[in-house]
Amino acid sequence: MVKRDCFDRSYAPGAIACHRGDAVDHWLGVIEGIVKVDTASKKGRVVTFAGIPAGSWFGEGSVLKDEPRAYSVTAVRDSRLAFMPRATFFWLLENSHAFSRYVIDQLNARCGYYIGLVQNLRIQEAPARVAFCLTELFNRQLHPATTTTLGFSQEEIGRLSGLSRQNANRALRTLADAGLILAEYGAVHILDLEGLREFAHSED
Repeated sequence: MVKRDCFDRSYAPGAIACHRGDAVDHWLGVIEGIVKVDTASKKGRVVTFAGIPAGSWFGEGSVLKDEPRAYSVTAVRDSRLAFMPRATFFWLLENSHAFSRYVIDQLNARCGYYIGLVQNLRIQEAPARVAFCLTELFNRQLHPATTTTLGFSQEEIGRLSGLSRQNANRALRTLADAGLILAEYGAVHILDLEGLREFAHSED
């Protein structure tokens, strides 16, 4: 039933998979690529809440609340998303203890992430913001398939961390000089994940 009900769609970089204000009819998973969850003010200022890499499911809170989507979902690169209908999601909640446990763990991890994000955005400078953005992709509950080589361009990292490409580039150089990452064209290699986590919270 679950496999039959689900479907997938592909999106080019910059394409919007879900708009803010849309009805939430599906739970979403990233099969390939990476998407960002963001919102924009009336003046056009964009705030990125999270980057969601391949292997991750997201949006369970929006499905549970049954209210208009509070954010947009935008492809950062060529991406393919899985869509699970809301009715199927609730059927699994009611009939699968393992699924219910998984969703609870997702919500708990998501809450912790957003508390950390707010603190990071209010306190930290650009290098620590990029460090936080990178380390949160290694949250094993939310993003179980992340590897230590991240195939991101500097522009993509800027989009995920809410920084211009130039500021993201400078932040990456700072992290590289600290021996935490190795940045090259189209990829970032994580050399010291724990050190990167400490750097992300260096001004807490």
